Amino acid sequence: MEQNLELVEARAVAVKSNRPTIVDALIDLTGGTAGGAATVFVGQPLDTVKVKMQTFPELYRNAFYCFKETYKQDGIRRGLYAGTVPSLAANIAENAVLFCFYGMCQKVVGSIRNKSDIKTLNPLENALAGGGAAFFSSFALCPTELIKCRLQAMREMATQGELEGGLNRLKIGPWGLTKEILVNEGIQGMYKGLTSTFVREMPGYFFFFGGYEITKQLLTPKGGNKDDIGVIRTIVCGGVGGMALWVAIFPADVVKSRIQVQSTSSVAPSFTSTILKIFRTEGIGALYKGLGPTLVRTFPATGALFLAYETTKKYLSGFYDGIFG
Repeated sequence: MEQNLELVEARAVAVKSNRPTIVDALIDLTGGTAGGAATVFVGQPLDTVKVKMQTFPELYRNAFYCFKETYKQDGIRRGLYAGTVPSLAANIAENAVLFCFYGMCQKVVGSIRNKSDIKTLNPLENALAGGGAAFFSSFALCPTELIKCRLQAMREMATQGELEGGLNRLKIGPWGLTKEILVNEGIQGMYKGLTSTFVREMPGYFFFFGGYEITKQLLTPKGGNKDDIGVIRTIVCGGVGGMALWVAIFPADVVKSRIQVQSTSSVAPSFTSTILKIFRTEGIGALYKGLGPTLVRTFPATGALFLAYETTKKYLSGFYDGIFG
């Protein structure tokens, strides 16, 4: 029985090694797209709470109060799911690019480590590949996340007198806001917060993929295949990876949200000046404002991401190999 299992695994590796790189990249991209969509539908309400608490900590004493007030004032669609369209665009774009380049970076790391099959990479090597992939995904993420964050915090900006037009601004949608930024600030206006996005994403995805791979390794039964650990274990692995990411980089995310939401002028404050201002005027606790709802959101949302990604990748790989293998 053991010999048969080894033979099956050897054949699977042989099939994968014969699959063109462009096909693997397209499969990873499609899997990342599916994962990004799943993340938004599962986690958007608590992401809205996170952004509100990060940017206006003085208005909300805790996550439950923020959730309740948001629902009471603006309901589900314009409140808890505010910014869903740009959030979908952000997550789909980010995860499609992220997982596409993750597969490529795995091959680069494997080549450096003289490993022909990426399945033999250890968790540290996968983590390095994830950090490298995040550099590329940041360019896709930054503009769409800027729109999402501003829409999520628009009521607070309007009531604080920081937006012209007051509460009438709540009627503007993602496309109207995008057009407004491009007209008033140009394409560079869409990339406010790019530096803080790099600072957040690259170390964040090092821990993200590292946590995911370590957990997969721990939950794989002895003699089993880590790519076939089942639905529940895949969700758990994804959840652990997501929580590792947010615990590691949450202060950088607070700074990014502040810069993107509050930099409505032509010049955005720098990452360094923003984080020093928060630390001096509000204390270190402000850099972790909203971490609670983020961790609550992350476990199911990231679990859904990896489940959608792994399932899509497995289906498309099997489909391709069945026809062209």
